[in-house]
Amino acid sequence: MDDPQFTLYDLRVETIEGDKPFVCGHELGSSFEVRGENLFFETGKPFSLYALSALLPLLPSKQRPLNEFDWMATDHVIACPDPHCGARFRINRIGKQVFTRSETTLEPLPENNPWKE
Repeated sequence: MDDPQFTLYDLRVETIEGDKPFVCGHELGSSFEVRGENLFFETGKPFSLYALSALLPLLPSKQRPLNEFDWMATDHVIACPDPHCGARFRINRIGKQVFTRSETTLEPLPENNPWKE
């Protein structure tokens, strides 16, 4: 294959209600999308920096195809990092894109890739 390809899912992260009132500055329904490596926020809608910092480590894994038994494939609602806040954040896949390796890195593909399954 001249230029290997891989797939990433586009994501939408939306603020939803939990079982307690919000105590942080969250706004019900505020959201952002992840497309490729980019975040797209709704104009004029707030999104907590602290919630974003808790969500960011999960998003690259949520973008990738997953084994059906992996918890990342089934757990889509994440709690606000403030234990007193009832806000939750739902992560949904909303589409997918195919990327070529040359679009994303200049690093040559190793002959014996130790990460290949």
